[in-house]
Amino acid sequence: MTDYTSTPPGGARQLPRHTTPTWEAELLISGVAVFAMLQLPGWLDDALFALMPRLDQTWSQIAKLGYIYNKSVALILAATFVIHLLLRARWIALVGIHSIYPGDVRWDRLRMGPLQREVEREHQESTEVVIERADNLATTVFASGIMLALVLVIVTLPVTLLTGAATALASSLGQEDLGLLLFGAVFLAFLLPYVLAMLLDRRFGAEWQPDGRWHKAVTAILRLYAKAGVRAGNNRIRALLASNGGDRRVGILIFLIMFATAGSVMVTYGNMLSDKPFGNYGLFPAAASPAVAAAHYDDRRNPARDPLVPFIQSMTVEDAYVQLVVPYAPRQDAPALQRACPTGRQSGDAALLACLQALHAVLLDGKPVAGLRYEIASDARTDRPALLAMIDVRGLAPGRHELRIARAMAAEKSNGNEAYEVIPFWR
Repeated sequence: MTDYTSTPPGGARQLPRHTTPTWEAELLISGVAVFAMLQLPGWLDDALFALMPRLDQTWSQIAKLGYIYNKSVALILAATFVIHLLLRARWIALVGIHSIYPGDVRWDRLRMGPLQREVEREHQESTEVVIERADNLATTVFASGIMLALVLVIVTLPVTLLTGAATALASSLGQEDLGLLLFGAVFLAFLLPYVLAMLLDRRFGAEWQPDGRWHKAVTAILRLYAKAGVRAGNNRIRALLASNGGDRRVGILIFLIMFATAGSVMVTYGNMLSDKPFGNYGLFPAAASPAVAAAHYDDRRNPARDPLVPFIQSMTVEDAYVQLVVPYAPRQDAPALQRACPTGRQSGDAALLACLQALHAVLLDGKPVAGLRYEIASDARTDRPALLAMIDVRGLAPGRHELRIARAMAAEKSNGNEAYEVIPFWR
Protein backbone atom coordinates (compact mmCIF):
# COMPACT_ATOMS: atom_id res chain seq x y z
CA MET A 1 0.00 0.00 0.00
CA THR A 2 1.13 3.55 -0.71
CA ASP A 3 1.51 6.23 1.96
CA TYR A 4 0.98 9.80 0.76
CA THR A 5 0.82 11.43 4.18
CA SER A 6 4.52 12.15 4.57
CA THR A 7 5.71 15.52 3.30
CA PRO A 8 9.34 16.49 3.98
CA PRO A 9 10.37 19.97 5.18
CA GLY A 10 9.95 22.70 2.58
CA GLY A 11 6.80 21.13 1.17
CA ALA A 12 8.52 19.13 -1.61
CA ARG A 13 6.90 15.74 -2.00
CA GLN A 14 9.08 12.63 -2.12
CA LEU A 15 8.42 9.20 -3.58
CA PRO A 16 5.65 7.60 -1.47
CA ARG A 17 7.27 5.90 1.51
CA HIS A 18 5.27 2.66 1.20
CA THR A 19 5.57 2.30 -2.56
CA THR A 20 5.99 -1.32 -3.73
CA PRO A 21 9.54 -2.07 -2.47
CA THR A 22 10.56 -3.96 -5.62
CA TRP A 23 9.92 -1.14 -8.09
CA GLU A 24 13.61 -0.39 -8.67
CA ALA A 25 14.50 -4.06 -9.19
CA GLU A 26 11.51 -4.43 -11.52
CA LEU A 27 12.71 -1.54 -13.66
CA LEU A 28 16.27 -2.87 -13.70
CA ILE A 29 15.21 -6.39 -14.74
CA SER A 30 12.71 -5.18 -17.36
CA GLY A 31 15.12 -2.62 -18.79
CA VAL A 32 17.96 -5.11 -19.14
CA ALA A 33 15.98 -8.19 -20.16
CA VAL A 34 13.54 -6.65 -22.63
CA PHE A 35 16.20 -6.36 -25.34
CA ALA A 36 17.32 -9.96 -24.91
CA MET A 37 13.73 -11.23 -24.90
CA LEU A 38 12.89 -9.29 -28.08
CA GLN A 39 15.85 -10.90 -29.88
CA LEU A 40 15.34 -14.41 -28.50
CA PRO A 41 12.30 -15.32 -30.71
CA GLY A 42 14.31 -14.60 -33.87
CA TRP A 43 17.23 -16.63 -32.56
CA LEU A 44 14.88 -19.54 -31.84
CA ASP A 45 13.50 -19.29 -35.39
CA ASP A 46 17.01 -19.49 -36.85
CA ALA A 47 17.95 -22.38 -34.54
CA LEU A 48 14.87 -24.38 -35.55
CA PHE A 49 15.35 -23.78 -39.28
CA ALA A 50 18.99 -24.88 -38.94
CA LEU A 51 18.02 -28.00 -36.98
CA MET A 52 14.95 -29.23 -38.87
CA PRO A 53 16.77 -30.34 -42.07
CA ARG A 54 18.89 -32.70 -39.95
CA LEU A 55 15.95 -34.52 -38.32
CA ASP A 56 13.56 -37.21 -39.45
CA GLN A 57 9.80 -37.00 -39.02
CA THR A 58 9.72 -38.20 -35.40
CA TRP A 59 12.53 -36.07 -34.02
CA SER A 60 11.38 -33.03 -35.97
CA GLN A 61 8.06 -33.19 -34.10
CA ILE A 62 9.93 -33.16 -30.79
CA ALA A 63 12.04 -30.21 -31.95
CA LYS A 64 8.91 -28.28 -32.94
CA LEU A 65 7.32 -29.06 -29.57
CA GLY A 66 10.31 -27.62 -27.72
CA TYR A 67 10.36 -24.64 -30.10
CA ILE A 68 6.70 -23.81 -29.47
CA TYR A 69 7.14 -23.93 -25.70
CA ASN A 70 10.42 -21.97 -25.64
CA LYS A 71 9.26 -19.30 -28.06
CA SER A 72 6.03 -18.93 -26.08
CA VAL A 73 8.11 -18.28 -22.95
CA ALA A 74 10.22 -15.72 -24.83
CA LEU A 75 7.16 -13.93 -26.22
CA ILE A 76 5.41 -13.85 -22.84
CA LEU A 77 8.50 -12.43 -21.13
CA ALA A 78 9.12 -9.91 -23.91
CA ALA A 79 5.52 -8.68 -23.78
CA THR A 80 5.60 -8.61 -19.98
CA PHE A 81 8.74 -6.51 -19.80
CA VAL A 82 7.54 -4.07 -22.47
CA ILE A 83 4.12 -3.61 -20.86
CA HIS A 84 5.72 -3.35 -17.42
CA LEU A 85 8.09 -0.62 -18.58
CA LEU A 86 5.15 1.33 -20.02
CA LEU A 87 3.12 0.93 -16.82
CA ARG A 88 6.08 1.92 -14.64
CA ALA A 89 6.68 4.92 -16.89
CA ARG A 90 3.03 5.94 -16.38
CA TRP A 91 3.40 5.51 -12.62
CA ILE A 92 6.60 7.59 -12.54
CA ALA A 93 4.89 10.29 -14.60
CA LEU A 94 1.93 10.35 -12.18
CA VAL A 95 4.20 10.58 -9.14
CA GLY A 96 6.29 13.27 -10.76
CA ILE A 97 3.40 15.45 -11.92
CA HIS A 98 1.67 15.03 -8.55
CA SER A 99 4.78 16.38 -6.84
CA ILE A 100 4.51 19.50 -9.03
CA TYR A 101 0.75 19.88 -8.64
CA PRO A 102 -0.10 18.30 -5.25
CA GLY A 103 -3.83 18.95 -5.56
CA ASP A 104 -6.38 17.02 -7.58
CA VAL A 105 -7.71 17.91 -11.02
CA ARG A 106 -9.19 21.42 -11.18
CA TRP A 107 -12.25 20.68 -13.26
CA ASP A 108 -13.41 24.31 -13.24
CA ARG A 109 -10.35 25.25 -15.33
CA LEU A 110 -11.01 22.71 -18.08
CA ARG A 111 -12.98 23.62 -21.17
CA MET A 112 -16.18 21.65 -20.69
CA GLY A 113 -19.81 22.30 -19.95
CA PRO A 114 -21.36 22.08 -16.48
CA LEU A 115 -23.06 18.74 -17.19
CA GLN A 116 -19.86 17.06 -18.32
CA ARG A 117 -18.04 18.58 -15.34
CA GLU A 118 -20.64 17.10 -13.02
CA VAL A 119 -20.31 13.66 -14.60
CA GLU A 120 -16.51 13.81 -14.36
CA ARG A 121 -16.67 14.75 -10.67
CA GLU A 122 -19.00 11.83 -9.99
CA HIS A 123 -16.31 9.43 -11.22
CA GLN A 124 -13.37 11.35 -9.80
CA GLU A 125 -10.79 9.49 -7.72
CA SER A 126 -8.02 11.15 -5.78
CA THR A 127 -4.63 11.31 -7.47
CA GLU A 128 -3.16 9.31 -4.58
CA VAL A 129 -5.54 6.44 -5.32
CA VAL A 130 -4.71 6.54 -9.03
CA ILE A 131 -0.98 6.46 -8.27
CA GLU A 132 -1.41 3.56 -5.87
CA ARG A 133 -3.42 1.63 -8.43
CA ALA A 134 -0.81 2.29 -11.14
CA ASP A 135 1.94 1.09 -8.78
CA ASN A 136 0.10 -2.10 -7.91
CA LEU A 137 -0.86 -2.79 -11.53
CA ALA A 138 2.76 -2.55 -12.72
CA THR A 139 3.95 -5.01 -10.08
CA THR A 140 1.05 -7.38 -10.76
CA VAL A 141 1.81 -7.44 -14.50
CA PHE A 142 5.49 -8.08 -13.80
CA ALA A 143 4.69 -10.94 -11.40
CA SER A 144 2.05 -12.40 -13.75
CA GLY A 145 4.48 -12.56 -16.67
CA ILE A 146 7.12 -14.29 -14.57
CA MET A 147 4.47 -16.68 -13.26
CA LEU A 148 3.30 -17.59 -16.77
CA ALA A 149 6.87 -18.15 -17.93
CA LEU A 150 7.52 -20.42 -14.93
CA VAL A 151 4.36 -22.42 -15.64
CA LEU A 152 5.49 -22.98 -19.23
CA VAL A 153 9.03 -23.91 -18.17
CA ILE A 154 7.68 -26.39 -15.61
CA VAL A 155 5.60 -27.96 -18.38
CA THR A 156 8.27 -27.75 -21.09
CA LEU A 157 11.16 -29.52 -19.36
CA PRO A 158 9.43 -32.76 -18.34
CA VAL A 159 7.35 -33.01 -21.52
CA THR A 160 10.35 -32.49 -23.82
CA LEU A 161 12.65 -34.76 -21.82
CA LEU A 162 10.05 -37.53 -21.52
CA THR A 163 9.18 -37.29 -25.21
CA GLY A 164 12.85 -37.46 -26.20
CA ALA A 165 13.52 -40.40 -23.88
CA ALA A 166 10.46 -42.30 -25.13
CA THR A 167 11.42 -41.67 -28.75
CA ALA A 168 15.01 -42.77 -28.15
CA LEU A 169 13.80 -45.95 -26.44
CA ALA A 170 11.36 -46.71 -29.26
CA SER A 171 14.10 -46.10 -31.86
CA SER A 172 16.48 -48.45 -30.04
CA LEU A 173 13.77 -51.12 -30.20
CA GLY A 174 13.21 -50.47 -33.90
CA GLN A 175 9.68 -49.15 -33.26
CA GLU A 176 10.02 -45.43 -34.05
CA ASP A 177 6.28 -45.04 -34.58
CA LEU A 178 5.59 -46.04 -30.98
CA GLY A 179 7.62 -43.19 -29.46
CA LEU A 180 4.75 -40.76 -28.92
CA LEU A 181 2.46 -43.59 -27.79
CA LEU A 182 5.04 -44.67 -25.22
CA PHE A 183 5.42 -41.09 -24.01
CA GLY A 184 1.66 -40.74 -23.64
CA ALA A 185 1.45 -43.96 -21.63
CA VAL A 186 4.28 -42.94 -19.29
CA PHE A 187 2.93 -39.41 -18.86
CA LEU A 188 -0.58 -40.67 -18.19
CA ALA A 189 0.65 -43.28 -15.71
CA PHE A 190 2.60 -40.59 -13.85
CA LEU A 191 -0.15 -37.97 -13.64
CA LEU A 192 -3.29 -40.08 -13.41
CA PRO A 193 -3.01 -40.97 -9.68
CA TYR A 194 -2.38 -37.32 -8.79
CA VAL A 195 -5.29 -36.01 -10.87
CA LEU A 196 -7.65 -38.65 -9.46
CA ALA A 197 -6.54 -37.85 -5.91
CA MET A 198 -7.20 -34.13 -6.46
CA LEU A 199 -10.64 -34.75 -7.95
CA LEU A 200 -11.64 -37.11 -5.15
CA ASP A 201 -10.37 -34.65 -2.55
CA ARG A 202 -12.39 -31.79 -4.02
CA ARG A 203 -15.55 -33.85 -4.22
CA PHE A 204 -15.45 -35.97 -1.06
CA GLY A 205 -12.53 -34.69 1.05
CA ALA A 206 -14.72 -32.74 3.48
CA GLU A 207 -16.93 -35.77 4.11
CA TRP A 208 -14.20 -38.31 4.94
CA GLN A 209 -13.29 -39.13 8.51
CA PRO A 210 -9.59 -38.57 9.40
CA ASP A 211 -9.14 -42.24 10.26
CA GLY A 212 -11.04 -43.45 7.19
CA ARG A 213 -9.50 -45.55 4.43
CA TRP A 214 -10.13 -43.03 1.64
CA HIS A 215 -8.82 -40.14 3.72
CA LYS A 216 -5.56 -41.96 4.41
CA ALA A 217 -5.11 -43.23 0.84
CA VAL A 218 -5.68 -39.87 -0.87
CA THR A 219 -3.52 -38.06 1.70
CA ALA A 220 -0.72 -40.58 1.12
CA ILE A 221 -0.88 -40.05 -2.64
CA LEU A 222 -0.84 -36.26 -2.34
CA ARG A 223 2.07 -36.38 0.13
CA LEU A 224 4.01 -38.69 -2.18
CA TYR A 225 3.62 -36.30 -5.12
CA ALA A 226 4.40 -33.33 -2.87
CA LYS A 227 7.73 -34.93 -1.96
CA ALA A 228 8.37 -35.40 -5.69
CA GLY A 229 7.79 -31.67 -6.20
CA VAL A 230 4.30 -31.85 -7.71
CA ARG A 231 2.28 -29.42 -5.61
CA ALA A 232 0.47 -26.13 -6.05
CA GLY A 233 2.77 -24.25 -3.68
CA ASN A 234 5.80 -24.74 -5.93
CA ASN A 235 4.73 -21.75 -8.00
CA ARG A 236 4.20 -19.36 -5.10
CA ILE A 237 3.48 -16.42 -7.41
CA ARG A 238 0.56 -18.26 -8.98
CA ALA A 239 -0.67 -19.41 -5.58
CA LEU A 240 -0.68 -15.83 -4.25
CA LEU A 241 -2.38 -14.43 -7.34
CA ALA A 242 -4.98 -17.21 -7.49
CA SER A 243 -5.80 -17.15 -3.78
CA ASN A 244 -6.25 -13.36 -3.75
CA GLY A 245 -7.54 -12.73 -7.26
CA GLY A 246 -9.70 -15.81 -7.74
CA ASP A 247 -8.45 -19.28 -8.62
CA ARG A 248 -10.86 -19.79 -11.50
CA ARG A 249 -10.17 -16.36 -12.96
CA VAL A 250 -6.39 -16.82 -12.81
CA GLY A 251 -6.69 -20.32 -14.29
CA ILE A 252 -8.77 -19.07 -17.22
CA LEU A 253 -6.34 -16.19 -17.77
CA ILE A 254 -3.36 -18.57 -17.83
CA PHE A 255 -5.09 -20.88 -20.31
CA LEU A 256 -6.13 -18.05 -22.64
CA ILE A 257 -2.69 -16.41 -22.67
CA MET A 258 -0.90 -19.72 -23.24
CA PHE A 259 -3.36 -20.76 -25.93
CA ALA A 260 -3.05 -17.41 -27.72
CA THR A 261 0.75 -17.38 -27.45
CA ALA A 262 1.24 -20.97 -28.63
CA GLY A 263 -1.29 -20.39 -31.42
CA SER A 264 0.54 -17.28 -32.61
CA VAL A 265 3.84 -19.19 -32.58
CA MET A 266 2.39 -21.96 -34.75
CA VAL A 267 0.74 -19.48 -37.14
CA THR A 268 3.93 -17.47 -37.60
CA TYR A 269 5.93 -20.66 -38.09
CA GLY A 270 3.49 -21.77 -40.78
CA ASN A 271 3.77 -18.37 -42.47
CA MET A 272 7.57 -18.62 -42.46
CA LEU A 273 7.30 -21.98 -44.24
CA SER A 274 4.78 -20.71 -46.78
CA ASP A 275 5.98 -19.71 -50.23
CA LYS A 276 3.18 -17.15 -50.58
CA PRO A 277 4.37 -13.60 -49.88
CA PHE A 278 2.50 -11.47 -47.38
CA GLY A 279 0.43 -8.69 -48.97
CA ASN A 280 -2.37 -8.01 -51.44
CA TYR A 281 -1.16 -10.12 -54.35
CA GLY A 282 -4.44 -11.78 -55.27
CA LEU A 283 -4.32 -10.60 -58.89
CA PHE A 284 -0.67 -11.46 -59.48
CA PRO A 285 -0.68 -14.19 -62.18
CA ALA A 286 0.26 -17.72 -61.23
CA ALA A 287 3.29 -19.15 -62.99
CA ALA A 288 2.41 -20.89 -66.26
CA SER A 289 5.62 -22.89 -65.81
CA PRO A 290 7.54 -23.63 -62.59
CA ALA A 291 8.44 -20.38 -60.85
CA VAL A 292 12.03 -19.24 -60.48
CA ALA A 293 12.72 -19.78 -56.76
CA ALA A 294 15.74 -18.19 -55.08
CA ALA A 295 16.26 -21.35 -53.01
CA HIS A 296 17.37 -23.19 -56.18
CA TYR A 297 20.44 -20.98 -56.75
CA ASP A 298 23.43 -20.95 -54.42
CA ASP A 299 24.20 -17.29 -55.05
CA ARG A 300 20.61 -16.27 -54.17
CA ARG A 301 19.41 -18.68 -51.49
CA ASN A 302 19.20 -18.11 -47.75
CA PRO A 303 20.63 -21.34 -46.27
CA ALA A 304 19.31 -20.48 -42.79
CA ARG A 305 15.66 -20.16 -43.83
CA ASP A 306 15.07 -21.58 -47.31
CA PRO A 307 13.54 -25.08 -47.66
CA LEU A 308 15.76 -28.09 -48.18
CA VAL A 309 15.68 -28.33 -52.01
CA PRO A 310 18.22 -29.07 -54.75
CA PHE A 311 20.19 -26.10 -56.04
CA ILE A 312 22.75 -25.14 -58.68
CA GLN A 313 25.47 -22.53 -58.62
CA SER A 314 23.58 -19.71 -60.36
CA MET A 315 20.61 -18.79 -62.52
CA THR A 316 22.99 -18.06 -65.40
CA VAL A 317 25.45 -20.91 -65.97
CA GLU A 318 28.58 -19.83 -67.80
CA ASP A 319 30.67 -22.80 -66.66
CA ALA A 320 31.10 -26.03 -68.56
CA TYR A 321 29.25 -27.96 -65.90
CA VAL A 322 26.12 -27.39 -63.83
CA GLN A 323 26.95 -28.17 -60.22
CA LEU A 324 23.77 -29.82 -58.97
CA VAL A 325 23.61 -30.27 -55.19
CA VAL A 326 20.80 -32.42 -53.78
CA PRO A 327 20.71 -32.09 -49.96
CA TYR A 328 19.82 -35.19 -47.97
CA ALA A 329 16.41 -34.64 -46.33
CA PRO A 330 15.88 -37.20 -43.52
CA ARG A 331 12.11 -36.65 -43.37
CA GLN A 332 11.64 -37.51 -47.05
CA ASP A 333 14.72 -39.51 -48.04
CA ALA A 334 14.86 -41.89 -45.08
CA PRO A 335 11.35 -43.37 -45.59
CA ALA A 336 11.96 -43.60 -49.33
CA LEU A 337 15.28 -45.39 -48.75
CA GLN A 338 13.59 -47.84 -46.40
CA ARG A 339 11.22 -48.73 -49.24
CA ALA A 340 13.88 -48.86 -51.95
CA CYS A 341 16.57 -50.56 -49.82
CA PRO A 342 14.73 -52.51 -47.10
CA THR A 343 17.97 -53.90 -45.64
CA GLY A 344 19.20 -50.36 -44.92
CA ARG A 345 22.79 -49.98 -43.75
CA GLN A 346 23.31 -53.71 -44.05
CA SER A 347 23.13 -53.41 -47.84
CA GLY A 348 26.31 -51.29 -47.82
CA ASP A 349 27.12 -47.69 -48.67
CA ALA A 350 27.42 -48.35 -52.40
CA ALA A 351 23.91 -49.83 -52.50
CA LEU A 352 22.50 -46.92 -50.48
CA LEU A 353 24.11 -44.46 -52.88
CA ALA A 354 22.63 -46.34 -55.84
CA CYS A 355 19.20 -46.22 -54.18
CA LEU A 356 19.50 -42.47 -53.58
CA GLN A 357 20.60 -41.93 -57.18
CA ALA A 358 17.54 -43.85 -58.39
CA LEU A 359 15.28 -41.82 -56.11
CA HIS A 360 16.71 -38.51 -57.38
CA ALA A 361 16.85 -39.12 -61.12
CA VAL A 362 17.55 -36.00 -63.23
CA LEU A 363 16.02 -34.80 -66.48
CA LEU A 364 17.62 -32.07 -68.56
CA ASP A 365 15.13 -30.36 -70.88
CA GLY A 366 12.85 -33.37 -70.44
CA LYS A 367 15.45 -36.05 -71.24
CA PRO A 368 17.36 -38.28 -68.80
CA VAL A 369 20.92 -37.12 -68.18
CA ALA A 370 23.25 -39.65 -69.77
CA GLY A 371 25.84 -41.07 -67.43
CA LEU A 372 24.47 -39.26 -64.37
CA ARG A 373 26.69 -39.92 -61.36
CA TYR A 374 26.19 -38.61 -57.85
CA GLU A 375 29.16 -37.98 -55.56
CA ILE A 376 29.00 -37.96 -51.78
CA ALA A 377 29.43 -34.32 -50.78
CA SER A 378 28.07 -31.69 -48.41
CA ASP A 379 26.45 -28.29 -48.53
CA ALA A 380 29.44 -25.99 -47.97
CA ARG A 381 27.32 -23.26 -46.34
CA THR A 382 25.47 -25.46 -43.86
CA ASP A 383 27.78 -28.50 -43.54
CA ARG A 384 24.86 -30.87 -44.16
CA PRO A 385 25.24 -34.11 -46.21
CA ALA A 386 24.33 -33.83 -49.88
CA LEU A 387 24.69 -35.47 -53.27
CA LEU A 388 26.69 -33.69 -55.96
CA ALA A 389 26.26 -34.23 -59.71
CA MET A 390 28.41 -32.44 -62.30
CA ILE A 391 26.29 -32.17 -65.45
CA ASP A 392 28.03 -31.32 -68.71
CA VAL A 393 26.21 -28.44 -70.44
CA ARG A 394 28.82 -27.43 -73.00
CA GLY A 395 26.63 -28.62 -75.84
CA LEU A 396 23.52 -26.65 -74.83
CA ALA A 397 22.31 -23.82 -77.01
CA PRO A 398 22.00 -20.32 -75.54
CA GLY A 399 18.68 -19.63 -73.82
CA ARG A 400 16.46 -21.13 -71.16
CA HIS A 401 16.94 -24.71 -69.99
CA GLU A 402 15.39 -26.77 -67.25
CA LEU A 403 16.54 -29.39 -64.74
CA ARG A 404 13.99 -31.73 -63.18
CA ILE A 405 15.14 -33.60 -60.08
CA ALA A 406 12.90 -36.41 -58.85
CA ARG A 407 11.67 -36.07 -55.29
CA ALA A 408 11.88 -38.95 -52.85
CA MET A 409 8.11 -39.38 -52.47
CA ALA A 410 5.68 -42.20 -52.00
CA ALA A 411 4.52 -43.61 -55.32
CA GLU A 412 0.92 -42.57 -54.72
CA LYS A 413 2.01 -38.93 -54.30
CA SER A 414 4.32 -38.82 -57.27
CA ASN A 415 2.17 -37.34 -60.03
CA GLY A 416 2.83 -34.61 -62.56
CA ASN A 417 5.04 -31.70 -61.57
CA GLU A 418 4.72 -32.65 -57.87
CA ALA A 419 7.11 -35.53 -58.51
CA TYR A 420 9.95 -33.19 -59.50
CA GLU A 421 11.88 -30.21 -58.22
CA VAL A 422 12.23 -27.91 -61.25
CA ILE A 423 15.22 -25.58 -61.65
CA PRO A 424 15.25 -23.26 -64.70
CA PHE A 425 18.59 -21.82 -65.78
CA TRP A 426 20.03 -19.88 -68.72
CA ARG A 427 23.14 -20.25 -70.87
